Amino acid sequence: MDIGRWIDRHAGFTPDKVALRTAREEISYADLASRIDRAARAMVGELGLVRGDRIAYLGLNSAEQIVLTFAAARAGLSIVPLNWRLAGPEHAFILKDSEAKVLFVEQSFCDHINDPIPNMRMVGSDFSAGGITSLADLMETAGDGDVKWGGGPKEPLLLCYTSGTTGRPKGAVLTQEAILCNALNAQHMHDMTADDHVLTVLPMFHVGGLNIQTSPVLHCGGTVTLHARFDPAATLRDIAALRPTLTVQVPATMEAMIRHPEWQSTDLSSLRVVATGSTDVPTNLIEAFHARDLPVIQIYGSTETAPVAVYQRSDDAPSRFGSIGRVGLHTEVRLVDADGQDVPDGEAGEILVRGKHVATGYWNDPEQTAKAFQDGWFHSGDIAHRDKDGWLWFRDRVKNVIISGGENIYPAEIERVLREVPGIVEVAVVGRPDERWGAAPIAVVACDDPSMTPDCVAAAFEGRLARYKHPKDVFIVEALPRNAMGKVKLDTVRELVGALGPAAS
Repeated sequence: MDIGRWIDRHAGFTPDKVALRTAREEISYADLASRIDRAARAMVGELGLVRGDRIAYLGLNSAEQIVLTFAAARAGLSIVPLNWRLAGPEHAFILKDSEAKVLFVEQSFCDHINDPIPNMRMVGSDFSAGGITSLADLMETAGDGDVKWGGGPKEPLLLCYTSGTTGRPKGAVLTQEAILCNALNAQHMHDMTADDHVLTVLPMFHVGGLNIQTSPVLHCGGTVTLHARFDPAATLRDIAALRPTLTVQVPATMEAMIRHPEWQSTDLSSLRVVATGSTDVPTNLIEAFHARDLPVIQIYGSTETAPVAVYQRSDDAPSRFGSIGRVGLHTEVRLVDADGQDVPDGEAGEILVRGKHVATGYWNDPEQTAKAFQDGWFHSGDIAHRDKDGWLWFRDRVKNVIISGGENIYPAEIERVLREVPGIVEVAVVGRPDERWGAAPIAVVACDDPSMTPDCVAAAFEGRLARYKHPKDVFIVEALPRNAMGKVKLDTVRELVGALGPAAS
């Protein structure tokens, strides 16, 4: 049974209940089910797509994207959600790599596709202009006859491309079964029911925006209020006015909300919990939410895990501050050393994940698939340790670890100290070759305090970390380089550090 049937079943039980709310409209479960059915018919009948074909979506969060995703499931297609922050050539690479047959595109993003993509048709997701047919037009002409549907649990559904901080992006292949299993983990994480109302402000081109709360609450029969993109004022306004019970935020959006002048005066009492996901969430952000009586629960996962793999629950938020959580209900996790052997509690090891929510591999990339997916386990490249009670604590990325004089130094540990220094707004710590020690940690920071000096930064480590962990050099820059997903481009930082050479500090 394809996951589009979730919506059909809820349309039978609660046809008039609001499934989706956008700035333009409210869509009931009955209406959403009808749109999904007509969109699937249009894909098969009007566009001639067949089981296994790929479609792509380029646009902000919209009801159309939800419809296309469930319609693709019905027809046995895969959907490639494109990051609208990328440049045209980056979009072109993904469209060519995925061999997308149809691109559904918002009008404002048409100019991102400058050159024709071989064997690909463009369809407007919400408009008819410049000779491009719209999805709405196709749905109007879709027939009512019998259609041989191709969707099912094992069919690939989401082809989500990773951000590609160290090279070309890779397309993680997530099946319909993976989306279902992920939804079950997410429901356990949030104690989610049909009474929940999710406010989605994160982009749904990423699994975080689509699968931490949005698709799981639709599986439950709840309601989603969808913002086209994140805006702190709009987020605070709708929390107060629409009374959602759940939302997902990342550190950048949490900070934007905290800094907004309406933060303290906004009624946030409808929210049962705020979920956040990142490799390392600054504790000061969590504390600011807790000060407003808002429990913040952390989730650990990745594009390849759909992403819900390790998480906290609401009762855990105060007592396990900073932990990424316990292993999910439908997940297995191992922590292993460089030889692939399980490490004891308290020792750091790479996180390996197994479960039906894990990707089957990378699209059209057998070499990278073989490296990351071995014997049923996804090798995350992240390091954590497990305490005696089974709680996991994130350390760093494997590739970021600095081996200095035979000791492992985790940049994330140094960055946590730097984030507590008043006047520092961005931090990155990377390794630099060192003749004596093999490698040494180097700190690169951006500050909003013009009086900040490298010596002031270095002084923050006294009595906080072992001497060998102290940065050997500190560079102050105007801003850190980031990719389209907002992640710091560590390779560029390393190049910068190498070009600058030893600093006076």
